[in-house]
Amino acid sequence: MMKKNKLSPFLYILPAGIILVLFRLIPIILSFIVSFFKWTVHGPGEFIGFDNYIHLLKDSEFWQSITNTFYLVIFVVPITLIFSLFFAYLLNQKIKFSGFFRTTYFIPTVTSLVAISIVWKLIFATQNGLMNYFLGLFGVEKLGWLSESRGIFTLVFNSMGIEIPHFLGGPSLALFAIIIVCIWRSLGYNTIIYLAGLQNIPEVYYEAASVDGANSFTKFWKITVPMISPTSFYVLIMTTIVTFQVFSQVYLMTGPPVGGPLGTTKVIVYYIFEKGFGEAQNLSYASSIALVLFVIILSLTLLQKQLEKKVNY
Repeated sequence: MMKKNKLSPFLYILPAGIILVLFRLIPIILSFIVSFFKWTVHGPGEFIGFDNYIHLLKDSEFWQSITNTFYLVIFVVPITLIFSLFFAYLLNQKIKFSGFFRTTYFIPTVTSLVAISIVWKLIFATQNGLMNYFLGLFGVEKLGWLSESRGIFTLVFNSMGIEIPHFLGGPSLALFAIIIVCIWRSLGYNTIIYLAGLQNIPEVYYEAASVDGANSFTKFWKITVPMISPTSFYVLIMTTIVTFQVFSQVYLMTGPPVGGPLGTTKVIVYYIFEKGFGEAQNLSYASSIALVLFVIILSLTLLQKQLEKKVNY
């Protein structure tokens, strides 16, 4: 009887464990093996050792895709965290129609990425797009949101008659449009997560702070922010992982060719797809890039977990 009770918990997690092994662990191991062979869609070839990784280090397209992906992460993650917390804080103030707003914020999360991408592509259209129409009300000239390869900082400073070095130009306007879509889609889910974290903070802390004469900002900074640090790190880690895996928005909103203009929106996941299933059909090279992405995400996740241990309440 005791032995049966000890086995029961493992039986509950067995289905999830099988799925994890079949669709996560085994593909990672196979990708690692395939990366050392000259492997195409037609089957395995000769063993080539570290040739794929050596070629990868010299591949300018790979480095451009890495740069574009890091631009996404650098912009999307902090902006999403700040605005998600802001909206969650407002919803937690027991305002009218809070249930309606919670549902509204969550709609982008449950809506098909294909539908979202197509709608946003129409919004960013140069001639008849809603974004250019709105900016035109303030006297701003029409922008080629999905066709402009120059960096957003370059465009801003050039409009003021200031020239800046190319490497300081920032993400292209086309990539910035993708960034806007990623932020918009992530806000709802993260807002609900933050709202759950805020509602778990005991009200007695705020009451004690009010007795001590603390104002709203002091209570937010000294009580709310520390108490939701576990939630903040969860949102940080999940948003980072999801942003590194952006694909559909780039595939559906840019091009032809996809990843344009001039490769400024080609992110690493699309580059993996392009090499593995595009004209090259080089599965071994695509596997080597995928493993590099895996190492990057794993390293950042472990780093964030270490930071969490130091500041978590």
